[in-house]
Amino acid sequence: MSAFDVVVIGAGPGGYIAAIRAAQLGKKVACVDAWVDAKGNAKPGGTCTNVGCIPSKALLQSSEHYEQAKEHFEEHGIEVGSVKLHLDKLIGRKNTVVSQNNEGIKFLFKKNKITFISGKASFAAKNADGTYAINVEGKDAQSLTATHVIVATGSAPRALPNLPFDEKQILSNTGALDIDKVPKTLGVIGAGVIGLELGSVWRRLGAQVTILEAAPTFLFAADEAVAKEAQKLLTKQGLEIEVGVKIGEISQTAKAVTVPYTTAKGEEKTLKVEKLIVSIGRVPYTDGLNADSVGLKLDERGFIVVDDECRTNLPNVWAVGDVVRGPMLAHKAEEEGVAVAERIAGQHGHVNFATIPAVIYTTPEMAWVGQTEKQLKEAGRAIKVGSFPFMANGRARALGDTSGFVKIIADANTDEVLGVHIIGPMASELIAEAVTIMEFKGAAEDIARICHAHPTLSEAVKEAALAVDKRTLNM
Repeated sequence: MSAFDVVVIGAGPGGYIAAIRAAQLGKKVACVDAWVDAKGNAKPGGTCTNVGCIPSKALLQSSEHYEQAKEHFEEHGIEVGSVKLHLDKLIGRKNTVVSQNNEGIKFLFKKNKITFISGKASFAAKNADGTYAINVEGKDAQSLTATHVIVATGSAPRALPNLPFDEKQILSNTGALDIDKVPKTLGVIGAGVIGLELGSVWRRLGAQVTILEAAPTFLFAADEAVAKEAQKLLTKQGLEIEVGVKIGEISQTAKAVTVPYTTAKGEEKTLKVEKLIVSIGRVPYTDGLNADSVGLKLDERGFIVVDDECRTNLPNVWAVGDVVRGPMLAHKAEEEGVAVAERIAGQHGHVNFATIPAVIYTTPEMAWVGQTEKQLKEAGRAIKVGSFPFMANGRARALGDTSGFVKIIADANTDEVLGVHIIGPMASELIAEAVTIMEFKGAAEDIARICHAHPTLSEAVKEAALAVDKRTLNM
């Protein structure tokens, strides 16, 4: 039986990063992960690398190129003739990107002298000396002893009641990444990140896409101004979006899926599509963990119960990422993984939930950090707001994408930045400046006084900060 200072269960963003940081701090580390391909080869990286963040961004990029070539190259004086889609090559490129990331993680394990074990790990017992016995089933079946255990088993897609995923017609994010033929009609239930991104991919490639959302407002988690602009722009692109709907009993035949629903106005409608993506959230994945054997506490929704520092109810057992409270985001999992590894080593790991950014990689992209204008007003906070459109940004004009804006919300008295909301080109990259400023409790004036290179999209962030004080220079 091999003994380790730290055994990490799960090699997704939270798990593999926790393993690396623990190894950097001098711990003897093993990381166990169950993900394998059809041939049984290990594929570390979790949902993010295999069927989430990485492959979806690869498809978004490819589909964006396809649409640009079909509809926008002529604006730049480029004539390409007939544009043909080879879906097998497009999916193949996505798979290559995923494999490269898998291999990159394996390399990092070797570089940091981490023992990587391919298999499914579960608790076997709590030993008399306070260590934990871990059982591994699968390719590298064995027994382990761990002084500390970090559970990073992630999450799984939530299915509709009585409608299991078959990944052929009823698709989770997994099946939606591997459709072998562009469907003429595609339905999406859920207008969250996954629904909007994957809906955008297949719309660009030629599908007629209808998105049904139960919430009464579109992107209720986003700032109202961003949500309103996003719905307008995505609808203009060709996505059909209905909010406030109530889904009836879904039926399917060999060729179609029928979705009856009631609109927000009470109208009875039916959506008939070739394929249906269900993206109504995710559930923590604890199946097979054998938590009961050691008394690991789960809450009523299946999440592992942790305190503010990711400690479970068991000594030296920690949990991070999607399997615990908080936003189900890869970067949140990574930060928790680093913090836990540092706490195990006697340091003071830190995660600030108030400055975790959110991103949606549609076109235009959306990104935000901090509170929305509505949240701050409901809390009675005195605020001032500045906004600047990309229409007035020189780099955006040169790129040919002037949609959207940057919005900055600051405290009316102290000028501290309380929220930044962006919809527009490269919003996912621009939000990092806002996160940095907010992490240091900086002011809108700080952003306004920092020299931004010209011409760049980031100048829109500076101009929005200037707008907080009603002194924009380029509008």
